[in-house]
Order: sequence, then C-alpha cells, then structure tokens
Amino acid sequence: MLTDPIADMLTRIRNANVAMHDEVKMPSSKQKEALAALLKKEGYIEGYEIAENTGRPGSTLTVTMKYSPERARTISGLRRVSKPGLRVYKPAQEVPRVLGGLGVAVVSTSQGLMTDREARKRNVMIRPLGDVIILMPPLSIADDELTSLVDIVHESIVDVTGD
Repeated sequence: MLTDPIADMLTRIRNANVAMHDEVKMPSSKQKEALAALLKKEGYIEGYEIAENTGRPGSTLTVTMKYSPERARTISGLRRVSKPGLRVYKPAQEVPRVLGGLGVAVVSTSQGLMTDREARKRNVMIRPLGDVIILMPPLSIADDELTSLVDIVHESIVDVTGD
C-alpha cells in the first residue's frame, strides 16, 4: 500500500521522462486522473487513458508522454511541495510563481485541482457539499463583487457538470 500515491505518480512520470519512455502505467484514482487531465490541458503530456483491470480491482492509468519532434522533453522538472507528513496551505495570492510564470504549480482547492494561475484568477473560496454549494462572502461585499462571485461559482458548476 502506498502512503503517498501522488508522489508515486510524479516519480513514475519523472522517471519515464528521464528515460524517454513513450508511456507510463500506474494504478488509477480520481485525483490522479484529475492531475493527468490538468497536465494534458497545460500541454505537458500527450494524453492519458484509464483501463479497467481484468481479474483485479481498480483500474490502470496510462500516461502518454510528450516530446518535441527532436525528442526534447516538455517536462523539465516535477516537485511535490505539500506532503502527507507536512501539509502546506497558502492563499492563492501567496503561491509562488513557477519559473517566473513560465511553469505551472498544481494546487488542490475546494473546487478541485487547478493551476496556480486559475486559483489566482478565481480567488474565491467555496465549499461543495454534495449538490449544495455554500457561498461565504464577506459582510462588506459590494454588489458588483457579489455578482462576480456568483458568476465564478456558475462557471465552476458548468466546468464540473458540463451543463
């Protein structure tokens, strides 16, 4: 049993990247799938797919690595900051920019995994509770800020549900 499946995923991708493998397989989870989707969206991997294991529980996540036509790597480094033994919590505005804004930090928020840029852009804390979303705006919020908050929540719901 793995104590840190995300660190295992990052290590597998890092090792495949160094060895110039075309793909890497690992046990799947919802969080790993979300991370793979984010890496694909940002252009760091070619793609990923989930396959059910026959005869075994769970599924397998296969990540297809991405290289340039000259076989140059698209990933220059991967590092886990917040670990199970030492969690790091920061407001969106305090997350440091990776490579001066050229890289991407993946952050876990109440809205799921997102890039540091998206977290800074949204700058809103919401807490999903099943089918109910509880908004907690400050008491001194202006009307235009409240409208912006509701618009961001609506965009988030559309992103998640596809409706």
